[in-house]
Amino acid sequence: MLYPLIEKTLQVDTMLFFFLNSKVGNCVFDFLFPILTNLDYWRIPLFLLAIFLLLFGKRRGKVAVFLLVLGITLSDQVCNSLLKPLVGRIRPCNVLEGVHLLVNCTKSFSFPSSHATNIFTGTMLLSFVYPKLKTVLLGLAVLVSYSRIYVGVHYPLDVVAGIILGVLCAMATLLIYKLLAKKIPGVFYVPKGSKSHDQVDSG
Repeated sequence: MLYPLIEKTLQVDTMLFFFLNSKVGNCVFDFLFPILTNLDYWRIPLFLLAIFLLLFGKRRGKVAVFLLVLGITLSDQVCNSLLKPLVGRIRPCNVLEGVHLLVNCTKSFSFPSSHATNIFTGTMLLSFVYPKLKTVLLGLAVLVSYSRIYVGVHYPLDVVAGIILGVLCAMATLLIYKLLAKKIPGVFYVPKGSKSHDQVDSG
């Protein structure tokens, strides 16, 4: 009973992969998504952002960096060290013919997508500290997550699972943080409107 359901799900997942990877292909996406999906293009901007937040972001900026380090460390370890080896799903570019492949196809496992996991963890955490940026951050997270399918290295189900995992890891990180905020009021920044709002630094 369960095996046919899993098999059908994987068949649909493969069909969606080919649609999102090949059928909607165009020159704009071919240029944009390999850039969005490449971590080498993100390292320096993210490093500079972290330095800026630590130096000029006041308490809110320091909290943002703290949450990102804690949350993405958690999400990356759960995704890459636990779930990927446990599931052991092979990347589509290694098993399917006719993949529109725009980046290097590694031998690492596919499920869930660590890109989707980590960027949604970061998006949730930054949106907690900077709620006005939520729409922009979410849009960027969706584009980066979809880029993993478009460049040919992840199935849609990998990305969906990564998004869910990222949200869960962010929630776990915020739960820990809010507990600390209650235990040590005045030290930890909690945005206005939060249920855990104790003492807020508006800076």
